Amino acid sequence: MEERLASLFHALADPNRLRMIELLRKQEWTVGMMANQLGISQPQTSKHLRILYDAGLVTVTIDANRRRYALKSQALEPLDVWRTYMARETEQLDRLEAIVSQ
Repeated sequence: MEERLASLFHALADPNRLRMIELLRKQEWTVGMMANQLGISQPQTSKHLRILYDAGLVTVTIDANRRRYALKSQALEPLDVWRTYMARETEQLDRLEAIVSQ
């Protein structure tokens, strides 16, 4: 699980990739469409999409000479699990701190 989370955090650490995830939440995009929308070059866009793909966050469909990218369903679920775990642990630490400081 730790390796999976590290891969997700690495993939999402770049502002352009975060913006790509936001775009992909709504619809599929080709590399060219996304490059135009984000104002970055197509090679740069492809590089970022490859990182998202390698992290398991997106799927790619080859359509003739175009690649269509989509957000993978439930790809961000491990982050939700981790966030829930961290919230629970923080609550326990807060309760313990309150007891100790009384």
